Amino acid sequence: MKILIIEDEIGISNFLKQGLEEESYTVTVIDDGAKGLSCATKHDFDLILLDWMLPNLSGLDFCKEFRKQNKVTPILFLTAKDTIQETIEGLKAGANDYIKKPFSFEELLERIKIHFRNAESCDSLTLGFIKVDLNTRRVFSNENEVVLTQREYELLVYLIKNKGKVCSRNQIIKDVWDIHFEYDTGVIDVFMNAIRKKLNLNKDEELIKTIRGVGYIANNLE
Repeated sequence: MKILIIEDEIGISNFLKQGLEEESYTVTVIDDGAKGLSCATKHDFDLILLDWMLPNLSGLDFCKEFRKQNKVTPILFLTAKDTIQETIEGLKAGANDYIKKPFSFEELLERIKIHFRNAESCDSLTLGFIKVDLNTRRVFSNENEVVLTQREYELLVYLIKNKGKVCSRNQIIKDVWDIHFEYDTGVIDVFMNAIRKKLNLNKDEELIKTIRGVGYIANNLE
C-alpha cells in the first residue's frame, strides 16, 4: 500500500515515514502543498496523510483541488485545529478522517487500517432505485452512476446493510467513523445532505428517512 505524507514539519514527517515503513507501507513525503497536489494527481496512492497548514497551498485548498480529479483516495487530516466548525470544513472539502495533533502513532495506524479493510464478500446492494456495486464501489440511481466520496459511500452502504433498522447517530459514528469516544455527530448530517443531493432525495424521502433526534433509517419500499 502506498501512502503520501504532505507535512512541512520534518520531525513529524520523519517519524511517520519511519513508523509506516516498519509496517511495510511504501511512503512518499512532500513538505509543500502545491508540490503535494502535483504529486498526488500524477501518481497513484492508496491514502494521503495531509497537514492543514502548508506552504504555497493549504491542506484545505489541497483537498478541494484534489477532489475535483480524484473522488476515491482517502485523505486523513493531521492538524492542531479541532473545533467542530473546522472539522466540518475539512470534511466538506473532501477529507475522510481527522486526527488532532499531538496523536499517538498507534491510533493513526488503526485509522489507516480502517481504510484498507478488505472489500465485502457480497457483490451488490439495492435500496429501491439505488444500487451499489461493492466490487467496484460504484453507485447507481435509476441506472445513472452517482459519484460519492469514500465516506459518503461508506455511510450509504452502512444504512442499506441495516435497512429497516433505525441507525442512531452515535452508532453511525462508532461503526462508520470508528470513533469510540464523545464526538459531535453533526458531521453525519453534512454527509447525509450530500448523499441526498447526489441521489436526488429530499429530506422527507421515505427511502432514507431522518428520525428526528435519533438518526436515520433506510426503507426498501419495493
